[in-house]
Amino acid sequence: MREDILSLMPKAECDRRAFVSGALLAAGFALAVSPAAATAIQTDTAGIEAGTVLIPVSDGQMPAYAARPAKGGPFPTVMVVQEIFGVHEHIRDVCRRLAKLGYLAVAPELFMRQGDPSKVAEIPEIIKTIVSKVPDAQVMADLDKVAAWAPSGGGGDPVRLGITGFCWGGRVTWLYAAHNPRLKAAVAWYGRLIGDRTEMTPRQPLDIAAELKVPVLGLYGGADQGIPQDSVERMRAALKAAGAKSEIIVYPDAPHAFHADYRPSWREAPAKDGWQRLQAWFRANGLS
Repeated sequence: MREDILSLMPKAECDRRAFVSGALLAAGFALAVSPAAATAIQTDTAGIEAGTVLIPVSDGQMPAYAARPAKGGPFPTVMVVQEIFGVHEHIRDVCRRLAKLGYLAVAPELFMRQGDPSKVAEIPEIIKTIVSKVPDAQVMADLDKVAAWAPSGGGGDPVRLGITGFCWGGRVTWLYAAHNPRLKAAVAWYGRLIGDRTEMTPRQPLDIAAELKVPVLGLYGGADQGIPQDSVERMRAALKAAGAKSEIIVYPDAPHAFHADYRPSWREAPAKDGWQRLQAWFRANGLS
């Protein structure tokens, strides 16, 4: 599959000619989860444009993977927030799937200042040396820059903005939904809801439940060993008490990362159901 760069051109010039040869993101799947399982979905680029983009941020340019329909626009925009493995092939494939549905999907490399997790072989090492050093404030600011870039650089609709994220990105999705009330909708896949409050992570999703103005759909596995079910129920109760237009779905027998089709944790039925719910959630809340 060809990897391209969508150059940062004015919106009127941002067409297929803006794609040129090049690659800024690591190819393939992250080392810590390679080789990929035979169940890994591979979405082609027929009818879409996909490749690497550069997004201006406070201290330079942030690489991201973007995919969008080859024709039309402006497109509703979905920011796709990575797992701890960075913007590797699974996250890029999610972007292509969303592009096939008519979205501009953008996955920024939010760990760019701390390191490249795709090159690290052990998950505990990724968490210790990279993920633990990423402050929430930096992530929120970077996502703001992605949202600002999408209309001018990617052909996105400035009004129709959404977000989805997986695992580490699921937690970020909850936080960003409280941070940016301009979002139409959000879908958080098995993101941690409670945890230590530190200088890097001063608040957790449970802390911001009462502040949510954006409808968030949370998708969780009942057999997730890393996310206690009592934390899911506490989040449900907090959302209900706040009158939030958010919802949490739990798949009783699903483990953590049940959507990750490239890993043994993948569960076909909840993964497909969750994907259908994501589409319905975005439609119901004015994103499509």
